[in-house]
Amino acid sequence: RNFIMALIGSEVLPFAAKAYHNGDFIDVTEENFKGKWSVVCFYPADFTFVCPTELEDLQNEYATLKDMGAEVYSASTD
Repeated sequence: RNFIMALIGSEVLPFAAKAYHNGDFIDVTEENFKGKWSVVCFYPADFTFVCPTELEDLQNEYATLKDMGAEVYSASTD
């Protein structure tokens, strides 16, 4: 299979999901992505040793990404 790692300029199809943000569960839809840069990181195996290794790099760069105007999302694939 061919996997595309970056989808710059791609249309986000309609979706709805719950997200945990600042201690609350919120609704996230494609509308959250419109009009701004978004970084979406999908990672495997939530609550295992794999999860922290992917998220640590994202956490280390979070302030830089926010300073650049990007909204950051992460989602477990399981």
